[in-house]
Amino acid sequence: MEVKVLNRNGQETGRTVTLSDSIFAIEPNDHAIYLDVKQYLAAQRQGTAKAKERSEMSGSTRKLGRQKGGGGARRGDINSPVLVGGARVFGPQPRDYSFKLNKKVKQLARKSALTYKVQENALLVVEDFTFEAPKTKDFIAFTQGLGVADKKVLVALSAVDKNMYLSARNIQGAKVCTASQLNTYGVLDAGVLVVTESALKDIDAVLNS
Repeated sequence: MEVKVLNRNGQETGRTVTLSDSIFAIEPNDHAIYLDVKQYLAAQRQGTAKAKERSEMSGSTRKLGRQKGGGGARRGDINSPVLVGGARVFGPQPRDYSFKLNKKVKQLARKSALTYKVQENALLVVEDFTFEAPKTKDFIAFTQGLGVADKKVLVALSAVDKNMYLSARNIQGAKVCTASQLNTYGVLDAGVLVVTESALKDIDAVLNS
């Protein structure tokens, strides 16, 4: 599939690039996308929620009342869960929510997400460029030139560009990453995916390995 290459001002350069059919034109697998997004979101969870159980509470262990005949629930010490201020039964404990996902499933998910972006005409290819200094107004001018200033924009570069990252940091809905950092959640979350020519080659290398 041929795609026009734009410059940083959104103008056509007269050149085109060919998108790999094995990455950008596959049959999307929604279940693979679901699993990859689920793994990504699970890895973001801190898992530090903690509630004290009965053995961790401070308080007397004296039995408060007789076992039977009181007319209410049985209760032992002051830490009984049936009492106000008592311990919690089966409360949350610190845990790791992350789980393993096969490499091929993750690759399939990313390919599926990229295919959806192409189908939605939400993928733009621009020639390689850099910012001389970190300036937010330069990044805003860049998105306005491409006609995507009103959308959530994800810019994929071939290498870390500190000036580009700092220029986009204060803009809501704008993100900058390298081709190797592209993930399914980020691609789907973006309204428009902007890829540089060299980053496109890196994506081919990563997903066709």
